[in-house]
Amino acid sequence: MRIFRMVAARIVPGFVLWAAILFGGLGAAGAAGAAPALWVVKSDHAQIYLFGTLHALSPAAARWRTPLYDQVYAKAQTVWFETDVAGADPMALSNLVAHYGVDPARRLSQKLQPREVEVLRRQADLPRIDHLRPWAAALMLSMQPMLAQGAQTEAGADVTLTRAARAGAKPVKFFETLEDQARLFADLPEPAEVQYLTDVLKARTRPQRGRPRGEPLEQAWLEGDLARLGPGLVGEMKTQNPALYQALLERRNEAWAETLSRELAIGAKVELVNVGALHMVGDDGLPALLKARGYTVERVQ
Repeated sequence: MRIFRMVAARIVPGFVLWAAILFGGLGAAGAAGAAPALWVVKSDHAQIYLFGTLHALSPAAARWRTPLYDQVYAKAQTVWFETDVAGADPMALSNLVAHYGVDPARRLSQKLQPREVEVLRRQADLPRIDHLRPWAAALMLSMQPMLAQGAQTEAGADVTLTRAARAGAKPVKFFETLEDQARLFADLPEPAEVQYLTDVLKARTRPQRGRPRGEPLEQAWLEGDLARLGPGLVGEMKTQNPALYQALLERRNEAWAETLSRELAIGAKVELVNVGALHMVGDDGLPALLKARGYTVERVQ
């Protein structure tokens, strides 16, 4: 779920992508080798590989592709992504942000408690974002630490892979449209939106548990050590903000698992799925959901 800086510049400077941070890249299990996590799911007739991406990366991390990933990519007959970010039209994105991410009736500061407004004022230029809905402000603020460490959405795995697949004439499929993703946020109950923003504000004032201050997020991703990226985040979201958890993870993962089950039933195919790494985590993650449907699931990287 994402929006490019070229669009953001027309709305709010620094608002980068929305889907990029569906906490993509934050996650769970330990590493199975020092490389970004990759699973294979097998039916009697087909194979689907699941790759957990990080949506924003520094140029220094551009060489994340391993020989195994390249082998999988080469034999994949279809390559899947969350949505089409590389081919997004700037004006269409701008219109989506204006429609779903802006509240012309009530200011952001009117939805927060006074103490939270003061925290927000210290972390952002409040007059420039006061027209945003809480979910949009939360996403913007969530991306800032990663970008401050040199990460770029243009260098993210999703964008670079989508462009490479199209350049190589690979068949490409998407689980969702950009509007689908914007509506996921826009349909959240206001208390869930506000809770999301207040949680982001709190997280920005303290180091995340399990990760030393200053440790690059992408380094843990590069090493496949998902546990270092934010242990407990999924469980905390599930208990503290269940509406957000259900909208951004649970329901989407269920829908994607159903789609992939149909693909596995077709047979004689190899497909590669590239989505945010948090979609691989826990009992509601894609590997677990597909295993529960009776498929063989193995982490291979």
